[in-house]
Amino acid sequence: MAILDVKNIRKKFGNTEVLKGINFSLEEGNVLSIIGSSGSGKTTLLRCLNFLETPDEGQIIVKGETLFDASEPPNKKSQREKLIRQKRLHFGLVFQSFNLFPQYTALENVMLAPKLTAKEKNTYEAEKANIENRAKELFSQIGLSDRMNNYPHQLSGGQQQRVAIARALILQPDILCFDEPTSALDPELTGEVLKVIKKLSERNMTMIIVTHEMEFARDVSSRVIFMDNGEVCEQGDPRELFSNPKHERTKQFLSRYFVQSSN
Repeated sequence: MAILDVKNIRKKFGNTEVLKGINFSLEEGNVLSIIGSSGSGKTTLLRCLNFLETPDEGQIIVKGETLFDASEPPNKKSQREKLIRQKRLHFGLVFQSFNLFPQYTALENVMLAPKLTAKEKNTYEAEKANIENRAKELFSQIGLSDRMNNYPHQLSGGQQQRVAIARALILQPDILCFDEPTSALDPELTGEVLKVIKKLSERNMTMIIVTHEMEFARDVSSRVIFMDNGEVCEQGDPRELFSNPKHERTKQFLSRYFVQSSN
């Protein structure tokens, strides 16, 4: 059984239809990369999966449980919305621009969400040591144990993004989502973030990555989706899709990208 099923997701902003019936499945432990031109709907899709936007139509199913169904009666939908905070925990999201809190140290940024969750359950005193230990272990994994007590402004962009990844991981999501995780970084810092993501893939972390890093998508992904104008034009094995795309728009996009990369 797939860990994630996305069925007929549609989303409009005003009269503009941004998502036009998106369908795909994701197996546990796999990495799905979503590629496409700016404005193709990639980020909106990711925001719908994380409940930062509400689809107008469709279903989102995780581990066989329907987290969202636009066809539900209004009263049932209202009841389900009360559980959105809990259901959002199925997904971790790493933004383009880090979004760390500047007034907190790197360690405090990572500990903040589980700390607030534990306080809401009145279990913080019992869980405090465990939360801190988990956070420190994550800093070891991302190679920043010596920077835990630094504030965001004392860290490079790549280091800040690695802290953002640890912040998402500490809640132990079923699926970790990345929205163009290297777009705010210069080329020198991009590699250190991609290295962390690659290590997560080697540990069979289930991930969805919206990215413009084509070589990375080809080498790390289990599956690739190419989106264009709010639709999935093509999806499949990364080696096959990159070397032998079937859809004309996929061919145009990839040829333009690789021509630009070679110049």
